[in-house]
Amino acid sequence: MLSNVKHIVAVASGKGGVGKSTTAVNLALALHGEGKSVGLLDADIYGPSIAMMLGVDDQLRPEAIDERHFKPINVHGIETMSMAYMVSEKTPMAWRGPMAAGALQQLLQQTAWGELDVLIVDMPPGTGDIQLTLSQKAQIAGAVIVTTPQDIALLDAQKGIEMFLKVNIPVLGIVENMAMHLCSQCGHVEHIFGQGGGDRVASHYNTKLLGSLPLDYSIREQGDLGVPAALTFKHQPIGRQYTKVACAVIDELMEVDQNNGPSIVFD
Repeated sequence: MLSNVKHIVAVASGKGGVGKSTTAVNLALALHGEGKSVGLLDADIYGPSIAMMLGVDDQLRPEAIDERHFKPINVHGIETMSMAYMVSEKTPMAWRGPMAAGALQQLLQQTAWGELDVLIVDMPPGTGDIQLTLSQKAQIAGAVIVTTPQDIALLDAQKGIEMFLKVNIPVLGIVENMAMHLCSQCGHVEHIFGQGGGDRVASHYNTKLLGSLPLDYSIREQGDLGVPAALTFKHQPIGRQYTKVACAVIDELMEVDQNNGPSIVFD
């Protein structure tokens, strides 16, 4: 139940294709790696992807606890819930906005979440019904905005930030994906999608750049295999980058607690 959750963190982006779901999954696992009890809710009703990224069998279905609640599926030590657990991977969710928003509300409130330090919510891209429903139906501690350095992605990221500010949800910071490409043969670094964009947007909105992740095939590969990079390469550079982001999110949540009332202490 949501009453068992200390902090809800929305992971969002203004547009698709910037690695938002990859960030949400790896952030959840990195937080768990730091000793936190973590849940992960796939709020992308139309294109749920965390089941594949976590290696959950397509035939696995959540157990019903009573007539109103489902038991979340525990994967790699984190509690998870997704529309992908309710339908097959080939079933299209051809729903209008209000139906999708209603489905999110059910997933959020009818999942029997355990005692969680953080519930990560992987949002769909954009600023529509799902985002507004979450802001109205749950007490969100903060949002993490995912972008790439290119100008068009940054433009959409700013729209996402503005939306959260309008509904009084603090932006904890920005994660910049595909920030650079490191050649595996010679070590040459190329900023394929531009340089410094995430830092500029973070500075403009008086928030933080939580981390910059490289364009690295292992991040994609591990997600496709169902064993994400934050889990597989925890003690390697890629894994340490996600750990850095997780620690920054923990620090920001503690600051939010101090500003809003009695702080919740992380062990």
